[in-house]
Amino acid sequence: MRQSTVHCLRRLVFAALFACMAVQDAVAVTLQPWKDELFAYGTVVETTDDGALRVVDYQEMRDINGRDQVPERRVKSPYVSTAVKKAQQNATIDTPAGPIDVTMTGKGEGAAFTVIFIHGRGGDRRLGSNDWSFGGNFNRLKNLAVRGGGVYYAPSVPSFDDAGAARISGLILHAKALSPEAPVILACASMGSFICARVVRDPVAVKSLSGMVLMGGAADGDYAKTPAFKAKLPVVFTHGDSDSVYAANDQIAVFRKLRKAGIPTRFVLFQTGGHGTPVRMTDWRETLNWVFSQ
Repeated sequence: MRQSTVHCLRRLVFAALFACMAVQDAVAVTLQPWKDELFAYGTVVETTDDGALRVVDYQEMRDINGRDQVPERRVKSPYVSTAVKKAQQNATIDTPAGPIDVTMTGKGEGAAFTVIFIHGRGGDRRLGSNDWSFGGNFNRLKNLAVRGGGVYYAPSVPSFDDAGAARISGLILHAKALSPEAPVILACASMGSFICARVVRDPVAVKSLSGMVLMGGAADGDYAKTPAFKAKLPVVFTHGDSDSVYAANDQIAVFRKLRKAGIPTRFVLFQTGGHGTPVRMTDWRETLNWVFSQ
């Protein structure tokens, strides 16, 4: 009887240790500061929705002309570290829907996390891997990925329809297979949000996602009907309040539906910001750390 009790106690101890390790693994990903003084959000001029929606001060003369050596073309050098290019490579990845060209920065296998960025109309993988455009924000994302032991994919989306979305779903599954314990975050900008809208309707891809970021994207009025909604996938929205392509208020309405349904979500609205502002101004470290914490 005593031996049985000892074995039982041992099993309980091991179970507790494994449970503790699982919790530690779940919260292990935290990106450390890197150039936060240059990229962190500025003054928060208003908060609503119990702090879930923040209106952030944005000024074109300061945040473009003051930040760039050549406005909208080349950021000033303090915002960039090109040493990260040692961890960058172009590749073509086979998916069940067909091959997809990517620029990959970071660990191809055993990554601590994965971020996949989807460009808008007229873009390709070069947009999401450009170190010097968009205020150096992609260079920061690449550095955060490498320094944090993660991987960042910037694919060339062949089309913004079901066929293009199927290849991105395949890329998600590819990344998850290489790093099965790591969170995968899908980030879509502008017309790239059409890809996000299709991927969240793919139940297999949704199971491999840990969160989504929508930057200046189109509102998905039927999001509540998707597997991602049912799974309560965390979502971060960033948007310019003067966006003339996709109205900010339409996206805010979707955000509030998600909040009402108990889905973890955040919204950053850039005061006076236009359509391209979120790609330049989204604070990747804060955004990803919040998603990881969910």
